[in-house]
This record gives sequence, structure tokens and C-alpha cells, in this order.
Amino acid sequence: MTAHYFVKAHWDTEASVWVSESDIPGLVIETETLAEFEHLMMRLAPEMLAANTQLHNTSVDIQFEVSARRELAVAGA
Repeated sequence: MTAHYFVKAHWDTEASVWVSESDIPGLVIETETLAEFEHLMMRLAPEMLAANTQLHNTSVDIQFEVSARRELAVAGA
């Protein structure tokens, strides 16, 4: 049976960084770019799973989601 985990990247407008939300124990990520976030997730998630769960020498599915709000200016008629 394959384990399933999630990692969400949320844009923090006040701090201007991407921050993580995850059910992987110990995984905390904060980066300025989404590319850097994904790179760190792929590097750190396996380390955190090995260190903080009973998972070893296996593969897991990670649902990766990105969430950000944007303000759009709407022109009048």
C-alpha cells in the first residue's frame, strides 16, 4: 500500500513568500519563489518522512497544491 501525503504552497502577501502547509511531520518551507519551494519540497520531504515516520525504502504519493490570491483591476464601462 502506498502512503499519501499533501503539501500546499500558500502565498503570504504581507511577507512576500511562499509558505507550506503539510501533513508531513517536520516539513516547513518558506521561499521567495515557487520554483525554489518545489525544489525544497522534493529535497526535504523524503528526509522528513524518513526521520519522522516509519517509512523507509519506499515511494509515496504527494498531492502538491498551490494557492495564491491576485487583485485584478476591472475597467468600468
